[in-house]
Amino acid sequence: MAEMRSAPPEVGTERRRSHRVNIAIPIVVRAKKAGQSFEEQVLTLSVSAHGCMFRLKTPLLRQQEVSIVNTKTAQELPCKVTFIGQKEAGRAEIGVEFVKPSPLFWRIAFPPEDWDPSERKRPGRLHLSPSSSER
Repeated sequence: MAEMRSAPPEVGTERRRSHRVNIAIPIVVRAKKAGQSFEEQVLTLSVSAHGCMFRLKTPLLRQQEVSIVNTKTAQELPCKVTFIGQKEAGRAEIGVEFVKPSPLFWRIAFPPEDWDPSERKRPGRLHLSPSSSER
């Protein structure tokens, strides 16, 4: 089972509309490049109710229309490219936003809106008091 962590807020950014969750979910990215349709299978880096982030070999443009398919459900949603990051190992980091928010697309439970990841409980030493039979 994939590990889910909420991404820390970026310094100097406004409060997000929804929490990002760092999770690898298999998706297919579909779009057109130079008039030719293409699709590429990738894993998400993070997801939210408004879109996702992933790494892609095929170059895209900001505001380009693409669609993503959740391979576990076969559901497909239209998106727009909102972010293009640095290339790493021949793949650029791509952020897309759903045309309409779709929190159910990922089939995961998102943290509540008022959740503060800095206040979550950290694993630590467990201190147990002696049971009455040990006294």
